[in-house]
Amino acid sequence: MLTIFDGRGIMATFKELKAQMVALEEEAAAARAAEFEEVLADIRAKVADYGFTERDIFGRQRGSRVTASRGVVPARYRDPKTGGDLVGSGRASN
Repeated sequence: MLTIFDGRGIMATFKELKAQMVALEEEAAAARAAEFEEVLADIRAKVADYGFTERDIFGRQRGSRVTASRGVVPARYRDPKTGGDLVGSGRASN
């Protein structure tokens, strides 16, 4: 059995430490929930006061992905018999 001193000179077992960890996680979750509404109200007030937009806060519109266009990609492979080109992207040919 693994035992660790808890700083007061008392030995704590793994199960005791695990129970303390669970209790601390529950306490942290309760503290977060208690502060959540206050923080959210503060953020909403500042957004209203300063007229922030979603783009100001997040940098670009959320949910839309803008991908850079690569343009024309030169052929990587050329079949000398048929003259066909392959660029090496997409599904493999049969």
